[in-house]
Amino acid sequence: MSNTLIDLIILWIHIFTAIFFIGGSFFIWLVVYPESFKITDDEKLRTRIVGRIGKRFAVFTNASIIILILTGLYNATWYLGPNFINALLYTEGGQILFVKGIVVVAMVLLMYANNMYHGKRIMKMAQEGNMEGLRKLRKTSHLFSYITLLLMVVITILAVALQFY
Repeated sequence: MSNTLIDLIILWIHIFTAIFFIGGSFFIWLVVYPESFKITDDEKLRTRIVGRIGKRFAVFTNASIIILILTGLYNATWYLGPNFINALLYTEGGQILFVKGIVVVAMVLLMYANNMYHGKRIMKMAQEGNMEGLRKLRKTSHLFSYITLLLMVVITILAVALQFY
């Protein structure tokens, strides 16, 4: 198999995984979460339903992030060429890729910090019936989630911008 075909296959895997990861994240926040309010008025049950969906999606999210990082690093090697570091720092495409990498790291850290810290606390507060605390915590958690979605959009814009350099 030629390097061009391998590059094409890995690029396709990267793009498909990005579509799944970003599309799924937007689906959760723009469809599942708002519609969960129409399913039941029982906050404990609603939180449990959304929590279960989130846990299931997290399995695919974790795999997606690993695949995206590995395929992204591979794609960067053929995109930047043999003088990788020089191209990364001193070409327009390399600089866009460098910024994209920083935004990816920020998004991953924010997403996992939010999910690990707030996710478990939200489930616990719902179980305990602490609705006031739950509302406050959700506001903070949602802010972090929406920033994460915004960072996904920025990453996508940077990926598209790379096509012009």
